[in-house]
Amino acid sequence: MGLMAADDATNPTAALAGFLTELGASVPGRLTDIAQNCVADTLGCMIFGADLPWARTAAGYALQTGGAGSSSIIGGGRTTAAMAAFANGAAAHAFELDDVHEESISHPGAVVVPAALALAEELGAGGADALDAVVVGYEAMGRAGIAVGPGVHLLRGFHPTSMCGVFGSAAAAARLLELDADRLRHALGIAATLTSGTMEFASSGGQTKRLHAGRAAEGGVMAARLAAGGFEGPADGLAGTYGFCRVFSDEPQVELLTDDLGSRWMLDEITVKPWAACSDIHPLIQATLDLRATYGLRPDMIERIEATAPTKAAVHNSGDGTASVLAAQYSGPWNIAAALVADPADPATYSAEWIADAELVELQSKVAGIAADARWDATYAHTMGGSVRITLRDGRVLERSVCGQKGSMHDPLSADELEAKFVTLAGPHAEVLWDWVRALQSAPRVALPLMAGEASP
Repeated sequence: MGLMAADDATNPTAALAGFLTELGASVPGRLTDIAQNCVADTLGCMIFGADLPWARTAAGYALQTGGAGSSSIIGGGRTTAAMAAFANGAAAHAFELDDVHEESISHPGAVVVPAALALAEELGAGGADALDAVVVGYEAMGRAGIAVGPGVHLLRGFHPTSMCGVFGSAAAAARLLELDADRLRHALGIAATLTSGTMEFASSGGQTKRLHAGRAAEGGVMAARLAAGGFEGPADGLAGTYGFCRVFSDEPQVELLTDDLGSRWMLDEITVKPWAACSDIHPLIQATLDLRATYGLRPDMIERIEATAPTKAAVHNSGDGTASVLAAQYSGPWNIAAALVADPADPATYSAEWIADAELVELQSKVAGIAADARWDATYAHTMGGSVRITLRDGRVLERSVCGQKGSMHDPLSADELEAKFVTLAGPHAEVLWDWVRALQSAPRVALPLMAGEASP
């Protein structure tokens, strides 16, 4: 990538915009390949999520308010790019299956991919352009996420996916709209004023988390479209005196907006989830599954379970998992119990019918909470860690620690595992859609294929 312009040296937003604009014009081929896998994984999540009641509500809102358009909503119907991005983002984030950039503690796929596909459809853009937009969007979202000081940002109550996501979707949309660096800078500045989303769902429940990726996807398209029309954003929306990074964190690291641009890539750091739960507790799931497999554990053998994790997980992921599906997906104690009696790789494990199963409830009661551990804070969130300690009724004590869980950049899923997840999520549509994604780079126009049961436009 090219060097930072001299007049960008004191304006990180302008410097990042210049880099992203240059990147969008010449994306390295290996990043395009990674982006294609991200599209596949996110599309699987969109298809599975689209049939869930909260995603159907979001899609219904998009169709009622978005007006006529040419962008597809997964599950049926067409509307404007912004509202299709909203609906499909909500579907992608609907069941805790979507990918993660660990260090920024955010879900880029569920934001960037719906925005890129929706706008590409509306513009009649080719698949290669859409994939370039995905690369640019992941980079922008990840950079904003690490620069805000994500741990402090999240513990203050902000949800990084919706807060940082709007920058990713804005950058992806700007690539498809062919905005120059100055217009992208304006788009990022506009995006900064559209950030939203709190963590209150982790405290008092509700379904608001399910909207966050869709809202960020919609907001980014809006920001880029406004910038394209000449609307002006702040000169340094990300790092200025009252820029995003400084307003929403007590410990911003604005230098990370531009450090190692062109050598460190956010796409290289993506976790693809094997389990439909908050990724911060995936090390606990993996540790429990390992102990179960190694020692043939049964519930009647277990006296007590203890777990350690980063402070974030101890604060946000220690609750009762039986209150709702989202509570189950966020609860460390519940997921430890589920890993002992069920298959966390099966989305049905997190169904409303199963979360309050009597055996699960009893096992969850044996988990003595989740304790914060400095070991895991030291690596959070670049490398997730956690440990599970099980005391058996015969007096034995079994313990397993995981640092860098399955699916992360430290232990990535294989190509076969990626495809197997897609097949599970896409169901009867899997073959057609898998072939569609694999042909996307050479597609002259992005057009999501109709699936069985959908009406023709």
